[in-house]
Amino acid sequence: MLNSLSGRFLILTTVFVMLAEVLIFVPSVARFREDYLLDRLERAQIASLTLLADEMIDPALETELLDNAGVFNVVLRRDQMRELVLSSPIPGEVYEDFDLRDPTALELIEDALRCLVDPTNRVIRVMGNPLRGGGELIEVTMETAPLRAEMLDYGLRILLLSAVISIMTAFLLFLAVRKLLVKPIKGVVGHMQRYAEAPEDAHRIITPSAGVRELREAEDALQSLQTQLTQALKQKDRLAQLGGAVARVSHDLRNILTSAQLFTDRIEMSEDPAVKRMAPKLVNSITRAVSLCENTLAFGRAEEPAPSMMLFNLAEMVNEVLEAERLAIDGHDISLSEDIPAGLMVRADPEQFYRVLSNLIRNARQAIIGTGAPGEINVSAQSGESDWIITVTDTGPGLPPKARDHLFQPFQGGVRKGGSGLGLAIVAELIRGHGGSLSLLRTDETGSAFEIRLPMGDL
Repeated sequence: MLNSLSGRFLILTTVFVMLAEVLIFVPSVARFREDYLLDRLERAQIASLTLLADEMIDPALETELLDNAGVFNVVLRRDQMRELVLSSPIPGEVYEDFDLRDPTALELIEDALRCLVDPTNRVIRVMGNPLRGGGELIEVTMETAPLRAEMLDYGLRILLLSAVISIMTAFLLFLAVRKLLVKPIKGVVGHMQRYAEAPEDAHRIITPSAGVRELREAEDALQSLQTQLTQALKQKDRLAQLGGAVARVSHDLRNILTSAQLFTDRIEMSEDPAVKRMAPKLVNSITRAVSLCENTLAFGRAEEPAPSMMLFNLAEMVNEVLEAERLAIDGHDISLSEDIPAGLMVRADPEQFYRVLSNLIRNARQAIIGTGAPGEINVSAQSGESDWIITVTDTGPGLPPKARDHLFQPFQGGVRKGGSGLGLAIVAELIRGHGGSLSLLRTDETGSAFEIRLPMGDL
């Protein structure tokens, strides 16, 4: 109970209300003390009127008048003369004087607190203004014990009333908090628990209904999070199924390509000049296809092999990739060019970097063919201070907004209709495996430019 939100709110409310009542209690007691002393002055003045009316009164009556006023003697100052009107024996010396003619609030509070904490019965002198022009000043002497007793009784009644008010207020607030906050929060927690049991079930997504603005915002955020998570889980489930199918296909395809690789060994022994010229390219293509199948199987097991780093001539590899792409252009008006120093050597995994360049150039070629207009693809490279910079530019239509928003994300950054968006995701992953980076320099209606940065490391 006390560890709950409503329980702690109940305790805090009670404490704060009591604190507020204490702050009110001190000036209230000070005001009660002032009223008590003024009442004694008024009674003393009324008692003195009897003597003024008849200068000779019985001593017993005088004593009765002083007891009724609660004072020992009464002094009036009139016409610049100080006159002892009523008197009786004083049990001790006057301890302190208090002037009530023009006291400040701080003085009243200080005097009241000193009276409360001092249990000693003392004799004090109190001065004030007489009522209805009854003179210039009236003074009385009195004991502090009755005053302190009255102040304690008043204070206890104030504290008891404050406690009752604070408890009632806290209880009402407790009920309000349970209805307006705790119950809706428990409802949200219940939704979260039911959703956690079956996050793939879209029917368990929360429907915002809270009337409190902050809680409604929390429900809206939870609904958005649950919707995204449900979609992501469904997509991951489809990807898992697709991964299993791709692994089976890659396994069978690898066996077929291995058999084809054996046949290419015989083709290489042919005396036909055209066959001799095309056979090495065919062998390289089949080798790369077998390697791709093996890498796909490894990727399905979440075991993408680490790159085998070695130095190779970048210009030769780019020429090889461009030659393969020229075969796929098939009569389209697309020019392929490269601007790479002939002796530029880079350190990377040749097979993986071939896949990187092939994916980027193929994406550019398909984008240009999709427009039906002529285009150009260029690959350039240079050596920086600490890395190699390779840039692939094209004059295609540029990337659409969806592709830019989900760049390098599989199954979301596709450009072509029906495209999966895997190409750029694979390229980015391979480059990260080399310790490098892939970035989009620009994309607009005049084309796109991708930049690859490979760290040189210790050559």
